[in-house]
Amino acid sequence: MVRFLLRRLVGKALLLVVAASCAHLLAATALDPRGNYEGQRPPPPAETVDALLDEYNLNPDTPLAERYLVWASGVVTGDFGRSWDGSDVTAQLVRRVGVSLRLLALGAALGALGGVLLGALAASRHRGGLDRTSVAVSLLVISTPAVVVAVSLQSAALWVNQVTGSELLRATGEFTPGLNGGPVAQVMDRARHLLLPTLTVALPQIALFSRYQRNLMLDEAGSDYVRTARAKGLTKRAALFRHGLRTALGPAVTYFGYSSALLFASAVFTEKVFGWHGVGEYLLDSVGRGDVHAVAAVCCFGALCVVTAGLLADIGRFLVDPRTRVL
Repeated sequence: MVRFLLRRLVGKALLLVVAASCAHLLAATALDPRGNYEGQRPPPPAETVDALLDEYNLNPDTPLAERYLVWASGVVTGDFGRSWDGSDVTAQLVRRVGVSLRLLALGAALGALGGVLLGALAASRHRGGLDRTSVAVSLLVISTPAVVVAVSLQSAALWVNQVTGSELLRATGEFTPGLNGGPVAQVMDRARHLLLPTLTVALPQIALFSRYQRNLMLDEAGSDYVRTARAKGLTKRAALFRHGLRTALGPAVTYFGYSSALLFASAVFTEKVFGWHGVGEYLLDSVGRGDVHAVAAVCCFGALCVVTAGLLADIGRFLVDPRTRVL
C-alpha cells in the first residue's frame, strides 16, 4: 500500500506542476491586463501603466520565461501574485475556496451515490420501465448545458415560491443577509440556498454516472460468477447487487475521480447563475478583466481538485478491486 501511494503521489505531483505551469503560460500569452488601464477615463500615462505592470509582473513586454519564473517562485511560497489593480490574488482565492468546496463536495457526493444507485437499479430492471425512463432522462440531462439546468431550476423555484406564497426555495445567494434567528434558523436558511446549486451540479453527474454504471452492471450480468449465483437460486437482481456491483465499482470509481474536471466546469456556471461568490465566479470575472494571475490561480486550484480526486479514485479502486494491487 505504501509503495502504491508513493508512486501515485509522485505522478500526481508532476502532473500538478505541469498543469499549473501550462495554466500560467497560456493565461500570460492570451490575456492582456493593459486594457484595464486604457479603459479608464482619463487613461493613465503609458509610462505609469508600464510601471504598474512591471510591479505586478504582468507586463507583456517582459519575456514570458522571466515572468513565469517570478510567478513560479512565488507560488512555491504560497503567493499567487497580484491582480492588475494590486489586490492580493492569494487572499481572494482563499476567501472563495470554502464557498466552492461546499458546493463541489455535496454535488460530487450526491452525484456519485445517486448515479451508482440509479445505474444499478436500471441494470437490475433491464429493458423495464425504470431502465427506459432513466436512459431517456439521463440522455436529456447530459445533452443540456449546465447553465440551462441552473436557469431552469431557478425558474422552477421562483414558480414554486409564487404558487405557495412563501420563500420555500432560495434562487440566489449563499444566505439571507440580516436574517434574525438562532443557529437552527441560520442552518435552515443556508440549506435552502444550497439546495438548487447542489442539484445543478449533481444532476449531470447522476445522469452521466448512471449510464456508465448501468453498462458496467450489464457487462457483469453475463459473467460466470453471476450465472453461478443465479443457478444457486438467487434472482437476477440479487445476484447483480450481491456479486456484480463490487466488481463493477472498480472502473466506475476511476471514472468518477477523473470526471471531476466536468464537475468543476459545471460549478463555474452554477456559481455565476446563483450568485455564489466562489472560485468559479472569480474565474469568469478574471477572464473578462484579463487578470493573468487570478486566472492562473483558479486553474491551479482546479488542477489540484482533479489531481486529488484522481488520487482518491486510485486509492478507492485499490481497496475495492484486489486485482489492481498486483500492478
